[in-house]
Amino acid sequence: MSVRVEVSTVAEQFAAVVERSRMQVAISALRAEGVYDDDRTVYDCGAGTVAIPVTAPPAETTVLEVAVDERPSPPETLTGLLRERGWTAAELDRVPESWGIVGDIALVAVADCPRPADVGEALLALVGGVDTVFAGDSIAGTNREPSVELLAGDGDTETVHREHGTVYALDLAEVVFTPDAGVERARMGDLAAGERVLDTSAGVGQFTLPMARAGATVTAVERDPAVFAYLVENVVRNGVTDSVESYRADWRDVLAGLPAETSFDRVVVDHRGSHEHLADALGVLAPGGTVHVHTTVPGAAFPERPSRQVREAVATAGRTVDTLDVRQVDTDGDGVVYTVVDGTLG
Repeated sequence: MSVRVEVSTVAEQFAAVVERSRMQVAISALRAEGVYDDDRTVYDCGAGTVAIPVTAPPAETTVLEVAVDERPSPPETLTGLLRERGWTAAELDRVPESWGIVGDIALVAVADCPRPADVGEALLALVGGVDTVFAGDSIAGTNREPSVELLAGDGDTETVHREHGTVYALDLAEVVFTPDAGVERARMGDLAAGERVLDTSAGVGQFTLPMARAGATVTAVERDPAVFAYLVENVVRNGVTDSVESYRADWRDVLAGLPAETSFDRVVVDHRGSHEHLADALGVLAPGGTVHVHTTVPGAAFPERPSRQVREAVATAGRTVDTLDVRQVDTDGDGVVYTVVDGTLG
């Protein structure tokens, strides 16, 4: 197929025109060719075609034609893009203020936002490298009950996410992965170097992987078979097979099979059960060791409730608290707070 390049007397910005049904495939090909322009947005050309911004006419990717993009500079915000697409002032007041990126997937809490599918299409155009947009709760981490609804894109829930040098393969239909907890994941790696760690609900390796990459020896336990498969894959992907012992089981059953004198310098707990459940985890923490308790609470209960829960569990375990720090990692539109309690025990 011939390629036509329109001539302009001003500095030219090119766009490759393709069938709308081929948009994501073409974007991937143009990105691989090195000519996809992340700084501009895809726009509709009518007749079932779209124009994809490129830095130069593609030499390898098949397109219908190459045109000059004569639009003004694109809007820099989701609100600006939706305004250009005809949203009213009242509708724009309900546009989501933020979204999270997991690999090539965007997660956005739409709440009462009107026309959520429009939001999804706009994010596809606005955010470079995103192939799918889901409506989902990005902080339901301790519930570990993923719930995502397709808004736009190819609908693939599997992705590979990279942050701070760690690689996570995962399926958002199987596991909740909180984008805004990236700093917390990296922090755990900084803290755990050279230690022996128990991760009682390892998931796909959210905390296990950065700790192992930093030099910790991690006993990682995950009950869900589908999630466990990603954990094992990620241990291999990150080259930490010698540092991680992975178990598909209940972590209390794993501990029952270890020597009685086994203890850990650091324990990571996903607290959803009783105080006795948490107390069991504290029982294998070495004196002077640190526990990290991850939970979610209503905003009105932060920080009192998570602090009280940990103190009661410490008392049940017959331990003492040397230091206790309660931190907010993330919050959602309903005021639910993703909380981490760090406690050093005597």
